[in-house]
Order: sequence, then C-alpha cells, then structure tokens
Amino acid sequence: MDTCFFVSDMHGSEQRYNALLKAIRDRKPAAVFIGGELLPHRGSLNYPNGNFTNDYMLRAFSRLSEEMGCNYPDIFLIPGNNDCRSEEPFLTAGEAQHLWMHIHMRRVSFGHYNVFGYACVPPTTIKLKDWERYDVEPYTGPGNLASNEGFRTATTDADPEWGTIAGDLVQLTQDCDMKNAVCLFHSPPFNSWLDRAAPDGQSFDQMPLDLHIGSVAVARFIAEKQPYLTLHGYTHESTRLSGEWKQLFGRTWAFSAAHDGPQLALVTFNLHDLSEALRELI
Repeated sequence: MDTCFFVSDMHGSEQRYNALLKAIRDRKPAAVFIGGELLPHRGSLNYPNGNFTNDYMLRAFSRLSEEMGCNYPDIFLIPGNNDCRSEEPFLTAGEAQHLWMHIHMRRVSFGHYNVFGYACVPPTTIKLKDWERYDVEPYTGPGNLASNEGFRTATTDADPEWGTIAGDLVQLTQDCDMKNAVCLFHSPPFNSWLDRAAPDGQSFDQMPLDLHIGSVAVARFIAEKQPYLTLHGYTHESTRLSGEWKQLFGRTWAFSAAHDGPQLALVTFNLHDLSEALRELI
C-alpha cells in the first residue's frame, strides 16, 4: 500500500479524466480518491456525446481495468453539489462492475484504514439541492437558498426541513475509531486555508478578505474527532487565494484537490507518511 491519488471537481471534463486515467496507468497507485463534482453541470444535459456517467465514465474506467488487470487501484468516489442524484444508478452500476466504490454516507476498509465518504455541502446559491444540507442547524446564510428550496432530481432519505451535516457526520462515524480514518468530504472545513472563496463577478481586490464557504460541522468534526486524513474539494479558487492546498489541524492532515484552472490538480501521497504529499497540475 504505497502511492495514493486524490482528485476532485472534475466537472465532466474529458481532459481532466484523461489526465487522471493516464496517471493511473503510468504510475499504478494503490488507491484513488475522487472528491465530488464528477459530472458536467446538470449531469448528462451538457455532455454532447450522450450520458456522461454511462457513455464516458463507465466505458473509460472499464477499459482501464481491463488494461491494468490486478494493478487496477481501489477507487473511492463521492458526488458533489453540482452532480445530479438521478445519476446514482450509473455510479451503482460502476460499483457492481468493481470499477469504483460510491461511498457517500458509507464506511469501507482499505488495508487497516477506514474510509468514510460524505458528499453534502451547506446551502448555496444554486437551485440544485440533491447534495446540500443545513450545516449545524436549520440556517441559511444571506443570498443562499435553503436546502428545502430549489429542486431535487431524485428522492432522498434525508430530512430537507431539519437534516444537518453535523447530524449526518454523527450517524456516519458513531462509535468508530478515527485513529486510522480517511474522510473523503466534498466540503472543506470552514474558516481554513482550504475554503477561501471569491464571489462570482468580483475581482480579488473587491472581495472580502475573510470570505469562507466551507462547513462549520466539518471543521468541528475534524477538531473533535481528529481523523488521520481528510480530503476536500468544492472551493475551486482556494489554493490560488490562500496559497495553500493542505493544512494541519492537530494531528489531522487535510488536503484539497480543488482547482480553478483547466488542468487536473493531482495530489499524490503515501498513507504511511502524509507530510510528503505533493500536488501537481497535469
């Protein structure tokens, strides 16, 4: 169990996926973590060649699996807030074909590590609410739409009126030892280097210096539970604005693979020594 990859916010870009597939083929990582925003906006609607999940993702990863055989890595993925939940049957089909594991609200094992997945983010300005929850209480910040507003593309077991990220994280990790936990979250922790944001249409000079859009619940979870590693995406411009893509919270390393350029941000790390993690644009 040596090299691991982490990527996020692919947004249905064949350029980014092809770069990832080539890196997997060439470097043969033991595991790949994909942290949300898998699809073009609104799922397949903006993909000119059919349904992206079925006609690109399933086919591309299936070909890679056939090529690599026993060298094919374990792949763990979650959706993100711009991904339509109506695409989940295709993600489930990929898991049935042993191409990846869709781990939102699940715990799975990787060696002696426990991997937890969680896709949801606090309320945003967008109308798609498939992967949104209130953060720590039923509150929506100025300019955002409540999690029970907008629309959903599929039914959910969560309570749109009262469900929170904080409550979900308790349910997901209750009675679990966090010493060797790897948490794949779409949202970064609030008020960190990893959740700096720039409002649409505003320049760097115009925006508030303290604008953060991450999750308070995720930040509190990290502070209290101290998992071994947390992986985040969502805030594309955070690294450009803060100058940092990783942050240490007590004993917990947190990495971001979000990127606001056309390239793929590839984070490479060894689970036995997280201090040597690297981030490159490919």
